[in-house]
Amino acid sequence: MSDSTLLVFGSPAPRLARLAGRVEVRHADDSSLPDLLPTADALLVWDFTSDAVRSAWPGAGPRPRWVHTASAGVDRLLCPELVSSETVLTNARGVFDQPIAEYVAGLVIAMAKDFPGSWALQRQRRWLHRETMRLGGSRAVVVGSGPIGRAIGRTLAALGVAVDLVGRTERTGDAEFGRVHGGAALPKLLPTADWVVCAAPLTEENRGMFDAAAFARMRPSARFVNIGRGPLVVEADLVEALRRGALAGAALDVFEQEPLAPDDPLWEVPGVLVSPHMSGDTVGWRDDLEEQFLDNFDRWAAGEPLLNVVDKRLGYVPVQ
Repeated sequence: MSDSTLLVFGSPAPRLARLAGRVEVRHADDSSLPDLLPTADALLVWDFTSDAVRSAWPGAGPRPRWVHTASAGVDRLLCPELVSSETVLTNARGVFDQPIAEYVAGLVIAMAKDFPGSWALQRQRRWLHRETMRLGGSRAVVVGSGPIGRAIGRTLAALGVAVDLVGRTERTGDAEFGRVHGGAALPKLLPTADWVVCAAPLTEENRGMFDAAAFARMRPSARFVNIGRGPLVVEADLVEALRRGALAGAALDVFEQEPLAPDDPLWEVPGVLVSPHMSGDTVGWRDDLEEQFLDNFDRWAAGEPLLNVVDKRLGYVPVQ
């Protein structure tokens, strides 16, 4: 493999030094990427917040045989030329599952127990007794039945929350949840939920799935959490629903445009918790991403099947 080339898009990853003598490692930024892509046998997308790979992906001619992105979502990479090519695409499935589940659980607890209200009153030096919501016996609809959605469901269930898991297609006999609802069941499930958690991948099929009609189906007492992708939500519709009191609150870690503009109304809408796309980023997460890539590189170098192969037409790794 020493005559092969690995192209790394984004900041240097220190552990890649372990590949010395096995592959030539080159680095690319936005400006050099179009020229370097056709020279690479493999591509590591370390800067997974950029759309540069999608824009620079070559049409006819040489291209990487394998692309790995250090993210769970692949929506920033997919373009018709990549989808139709023989290039294998893998992702970081598995690294973020439990950290994101813990983050969602933290948000749910914070909203149920009104921690934001307590912090605001503390700053005002006001002693105001309130009653808060009990999590046990509440119900959550988790949209997205991949590893992240399943980890969220397990973690909420451990808090006593009844969980309905929604995937692309209906499945019965699930070992953990008994039944995974298909997407067609979502309109009937939304009115039953105290918590609606969006953990779905972004595809053209579900872009904008949480719109005015979806929010209108939710209870006025319900809270909405999005840790999937920003474009899954029509943010103007969410803002309107919150302002009208059609929802009790929302917690958003992803947005249509990132970073969120300083004048975006979501910063000040009552009942909204905003965080900067950090739900899966725990101490040491970059190390985990590098180790996962190096493991897959060993498989690639040995001609073995790769882990986390994305179905490029679906836009995610199918459930095994």
